[in-house]
Formats: sequence, C-alpha cells, structure tokens
Amino acid sequence: MQRFFLVLIPAVWVVAIAIVAVQNATPVAIRFIAFQSVELPFGLVLSFCAAGGMLLTALLMLFLEGRKPSKQR
Repeated sequence: MQRFFLVLIPAVWVVAIAIVAVQNATPVAIRFIAFQSVELPFGLVLSFCAAGGMLLTALLMLFLEGRKPSKQR
C-alpha cells in the first residue's frame, strides 16, 4: 500500500502541473534579491520547482534514513 502512494502522489502532481501549464502559458521571470532569470513559461518554471523539491526531499530522506534515533532506557 505504501508503494501505491509513492507512485500516486507524483502522478497527481504531474497531472496538476500539466493542467496548470496549459492554462497559464504566459512567460514569467523569477526575481530574487538583485537577480532576475530569463522569461520562461509558467508551466516550465512550476515543473522545475516541483522536480527540484522532489529531488531534494528524496536526497534528504536518503541521508536521514541511516540515522535512527537511539533507544533510551
């Protein structure tokens, strides 16, 4: 059952990103402090952000999996 949810959650995200990307095709530029990116379609920016978040979460889970809390008596 856990594997089902591990597949279902990214699948729902991909569908949601596709729907939002089709509805919002206008180019956007990301501004952070004094930096500004090139103008990209909103759906592409959203896809990169979602993929980056999934990768960072996977890496965090990978690194924290080895650390199990010690049992206290």
